Amino acid sequence: MLAWVLPHSLLGQLSVVMVLGILVTQLAGGLIWAAQLRSKSEIETRIAAQHLGHSAVSAIRYFKSLPANYRPIMIQQLREMGGTRFFVNANDALVPIQPIGQSALADLATRTVLKTLKEELPFLPEFRLAFAWPEDVDVSDDGLKIADLPDNWVQHILLIKPNPAPVLVIQTQLEPGKWLYLAALMPNPYFLESNSPLSPDRLVLQGLSLAAVLLLSILVVRWTTRPLAALSDAAEAFGKGETVPELPETGSREFVKTVRAFSAMRERIKRYLEDRERLFASISHDLRTPITRLKLRTELLDDDAVRADFHEDLDELDMMVKGALQSVKDSDIHENRTEVRLDALIQRMIRDALMAGHAVTFVDSGLTVMAKPLALKRAIGNLFDNALFYGERVEISVRQVRQRCLPSRNGASGNRATSRTTGGDDGETDNIEIQIRDHGPGVPEQAFSTLFQPYQRLAHGRDLNAGGMGLGLGIARNIVQAHGGELRLENHVEGGLVATIILPQT
Repeated sequence: MLAWVLPHSLLGQLSVVMVLGILVTQLAGGLIWAAQLRSKSEIETRIAAQHLGHSAVSAIRYFKSLPANYRPIMIQQLREMGGTRFFVNANDALVPIQPIGQSALADLATRTVLKTLKEELPFLPEFRLAFAWPEDVDVSDDGLKIADLPDNWVQHILLIKPNPAPVLVIQTQLEPGKWLYLAALMPNPYFLESNSPLSPDRLVLQGLSLAAVLLLSILVVRWTTRPLAALSDAAEAFGKGETVPELPETGSREFVKTVRAFSAMRERIKRYLEDRERLFASISHDLRTPITRLKLRTELLDDDAVRADFHEDLDELDMMVKGALQSVKDSDIHENRTEVRLDALIQRMIRDALMAGHAVTFVDSGLTVMAKPLALKRAIGNLFDNALFYGERVEISVRQVRQRCLPSRNGASGNRATSRTTGGDDGETDNIEIQIRDHGPGVPEQAFSTLFQPYQRLAHGRDLNAGGMGLGLGIARNIVQAHGGELRLENHVEGGLVATIILPQT
């Protein structure tokens, strides 16, 4: 499941893992911080509510001690002097209050103040407490609101600009038909926001810290993976036979060791290939002289039948030596990659075949591919020649396909002999598919597993093409593999053999 979710590049995978790690860490830290913040806010709210409750107790006791007809006069004098901790009013009935929405801290503050009032004023029969927003608060039983009062009566007592804060309204019945009305802000007017971990300033701070960490992480990951990308490109180019410049031995200690190992491996492989060429050239040269000498000696034999057998064996030995040398040379053509127009390359082959009387079908595709021109022509030519020898007519098609890269594997399965060299990650790539189909007898299923082996020829192949050596398919596959591609062989459902060359477009 993760293979489909994670990006295919190492940079993308490390970035996603680091992003998820940071997010999970911040989430866990945020949850712990939120729990601590909630606990702290509850403690602060409880202390502030107790302080406000004691102040309310003092105010209620004072106005309870006054005669009922003196209370409005005292309230008016307090307002003219600038007010007190509370906005105070005397009403003949209970004033309905529209409370704020559900809030755990508001409920805690209300319960704490109510508990303090009941403990300090047990002789009063009833208390009504509620938090309300200033625009919804009525201050008298005749519907008078805070907005209708002079600013000096409510400023900093009930109103804070520019953002309003919830007002705690306390009402208690001093005598039948006489209600005392107290309204005030909490010591921390914005206490409802004190336990919110999602406040705008906190979100901005967390977002900035997350962005900074992610940016630094991505830069570090990119700096770490860039040498690996260079090493991968060098290995791919070397595998295709291109000239690879020396990789700089800079970066981490592990990367430097990898570069040194790659450079040593490349030198060993180059020496091996050069030694192999010299070996085959020497063997070919050294064996031709004794073979020629043996042929001359066979001419001295009196028995014609024995002489003919010797000649046949020596001709076969000479053909095998030449074929081995040809296989090495044809698979290791030294040339630079360039943009090859496939239509022009294939049309030149078809032109000669049509002049020889063969039936060939091909439709121009307009596609190009980066390849070694002579080597690619040799690979396609070998397959095309086989199709002409063993099939009544040949159909060639070229198309662009988008397919998923698969890990390398060799071998055959069922009716297919394949050799994969494309891929390495599980991404998708644009490929060029060259398909050559003949209308001959096809290949027996049991023969696919050995079809690429040198000097392996089918019975009908030996009958139709006695001069062949069974090296064409192997050479074609080696060339395709050197281009980072794949050669597939399979029988067509309507008869004949289908050879498919799949090459990366770039």
